[in-house]
Amino acid sequence: MIAVLQAHPYPDRSRANRILARAIDDLPGVVVRSLYDLYPDFAIDVDAEQRVLTAADVVVWQHPLYWYAAPALQKLWFEKVLAGGWAYGPGGDALRGKGCLWAVTTGGDDADYEPAGMHGHRFDTFASVVRQTALFCGMTWLEPFVVHGASRIDDETLHDWGERYRDRLIALGAGKEVRHA
Repeated sequence: MIAVLQAHPYPDRSRANRILARAIDDLPGVVVRSLYDLYPDFAIDVDAEQRVLTAADVVVWQHPLYWYAAPALQKLWFEKVLAGGWAYGPGGDALRGKGCLWAVTTGGDDADYEPAGMHGHRFDTFASVVRQTALFCGMTWLEPFVVHGASRIDDETLHDWGERYRDRLIALGAGKEVRHA
């Protein structure tokens, strides 16, 4: 089973995240949890979230990049759900060996994420925090699924990205994607 945790604070305003979500909403073996719909008051049901993660083989963290990080509710989800003694530390092996895919959209294009670009760093600089979160929990980090310039690309291109996302999850569900530790 693949658990997709979607965390867009304004899903109705995001063409990209809405198209990505629609591309996978009918996939068998995929459980989608829209965090902002489930927890508009930020009162995360930790037990429910941990049950979903326990059942999953692959966990997908899907969200836009907000100020070089995850949106507030996704960050709080990390803090609450990925608890010591459960996700890391002594006895914290609940996620060990599970695949982790980061599906992220950005407003900037590829060139903006270069040392000479608007953001002054390569995109991987910003990925390191999310990657380390997964690795700290013993998860297997998968090559991220990144849609750059999401707010500026046309609908046809976004739908192509949606199909790529769908294909990626199908491959993960079928065990066809090679995982690297």
